[in-house]
Amino acid sequence: MTDRPVAAALAAFRRSGSPWLALPFFADGAAEAVAARVDARIAGGARVLPAPAQIFRALAETPPAEVRAVILGQDPYPTPGDANGLAFSYVGGGRLPASLKVILAEADSDREAGGDLTPWARQGVLLLNSALTVEAGKAGAHLRYGWASLTDEAVSAVSAGAEPAVFLLWGAQARARAGLIDAARHGIIESGHPSPLNRARDFPGSDPFGRANAWLAAHGRTPIDWRLG
Repeated sequence: MTDRPVAAALAAFRRSGSPWLALPFFADGAAEAVAARVDARIAGGARVLPAPAQIFRALAETPPAEVRAVILGQDPYPTPGDANGLAFSYVGGGRLPASLKVILAEADSDREAGGDLTPWARQGVLLLNSALTVEAGKAGAHLRYGWASLTDEAVSAVSAGAEPAVFLLWGAQARARAGLIDAARHGIIESGHPSPLNRARDFPGSDPFGRANAWLAAHGRTPIDWRLG
């Protein structure tokens, strides 16, 4: 195994030829700088999540030309085995995370089917976190490592794309990126964060999934099946 696992994951993603590699993040050395910083933490004994092969999975699963919807998260779940590289997606063996329970209830999805959101990604839902890595037990540990530039660029790229898409912006961090989106061409559906810690409780009942599908249909794009299982 390489002693620079994140750099190796980046190299593998480059070999994939993904259209996302046209982003400045991958062209100006920023990606290598972030990978080196994360690898330095691993070399220092930190356990970084998710597994290296899953770090760029949101981009790998949903190429820019296929994006119909965008959901932005913060960073991967900090418990080993829980995250799989897609924002809010859960593959752990315990109870579903509280925020995900709220999301799936709003999506009218069967929670018994689990929390793996891969079916959404494969329908064109870009599930992208603001930081693609985290440290075990330390939520938010890599939010200032430079990953945010990638998220901003990806949002801007979808906004500049030929096809209309709908952006589901949940919570202050996601809503702050509304200025990167051409609202004349794309849908923007804002609400509070689905976390039960959100005292305003302005996510339940906001119907982001129904509204997103209505917008997509009205703009000539196929709605998304938000159900799992």
